[in-house]
Amino acid sequence: MSLWSLVVITLYRKCGIEFIRLFEPNREVLEALRSSNILVSLGVRTEDLKSLALSNEVIPSPYTMDVYGAMNNMHTAINSVGLVSTRVTAVISTQALAKSFPPPSGEFSNQAFPAMNDVTAFLSRTGTPLMINVYPYFAYASDPKHISFEYATFNAKQPVVVDGNFKYYNLFDAMVDDVYAALEKVNAGNVSTYISGTGWPSAGKKPYTSEENARIYDQNLYSHVLSGETPRRPDNLLDVFTYEMFNENKKESGVEQNFGLFYPNTLPVYKFFETC
Repeated sequence: MSLWSLVVITLYRKCGIEFIRLFEPNREVLEALRSSNILVSLGVRTEDLKSLALSNEVIPSPYTMDVYGAMNNMHTAINSVGLVSTRVTAVISTQALAKSFPPPSGEFSNQAFPAMNDVTAFLSRTGTPLMINVYPYFAYASDPKHISFEYATFNAKQPVVVDGNFKYYNLFDAMVDDVYAALEKVNAGNVSTYISGTGWPSAGKKPYTSEENARIYDQNLYSHVLSGETPRRPDNLLDVFTYEMFNENKKESGVEQNFGLFYPNTLPVYKFFETC
């Protein structure tokens, strides 16, 4: 185990982190995690999709039609070695939707629909959640005239979107319910979801990004997930992965560098965890 791997795992334990998501296999990281008791959701590189499994936000993309076959093959392989409790799923973003406003209008795009029809049938059959990436920040930053900061960060006092019996006090719930509505339209209303990634950048595009804005979003997200469900699925508590643990200083300058809770030197970007 490298010193860096030891430092990171020690930080996870100190912060009380029990479940992490890796975008692709890394032998050193997986070996370091082997005896840590930290659960792992593991993705693969998009370019490996045809021969192996699933990557991040591959629907829609040029690899869309490879998804179902890869899922089926991976599921068979995992079960053949006795890992019957390990599940295979796919990660999508809200870009897989053709229509998403108001929330009950959500439906998959023409490009995504054929794959999602097969994928959701697989998930329904195996009792596996669909993973979705949900980023209110990007919607807010692209249209601050019509989307308020309060609505994007769980601070709205009045419902902003009202449709029938569904009232939305935050954009996060509306975006998740868009996907639920789309699932119902492909006869997959029984498929639940995990939020595979959500967060707010602390820098890169003023005035929309700041350490304080990121702290507000993450802390309000944490409180919301503990205490609430979405209007469309009031009985389903959400499992959420926060994106991400560390800022990525090797990416190009901008918001994509700055979603981390910690700097690469392990110092916190802002106070979030009580124990670290």
